[in-house]
Amino acid sequence: MILVTGAITARADGFEALLEVSLEHVRRSRAEPGCISHNVHVDAENPMKLVFVERWSDMATLQTHFAVPASRAFVKSARTHAAEPAEMQIYQASEVKG
Repeated sequence: MILVTGAITARADGFEALLEVSLEHVRRSRAEPGCISHNVHVDAENPMKLVFVERWSDMATLQTHFAVPASRAFVKSARTHAAEPAEMQIYQASEVKG
């Protein structure tokens, strides 16, 4: 499984627009093949910061997701509302059953 985490901090005048495009992106991404989960949350310590947590079945499906025109459009749109560059980390993970 591939785990993706990321964050975007909105400009003071851009939070609502950033949240709107982020929710559209999350909802669309959930329907893509290989998407296990895709979520966006407001950071409890910084209410201008959106945090993304995604799980994908494998790297190939994630790379396909990145290549989807709507994903590229989301990145471009998000940048216009961001106060600083976005953060993103990608991990190879396996679930630990307890």
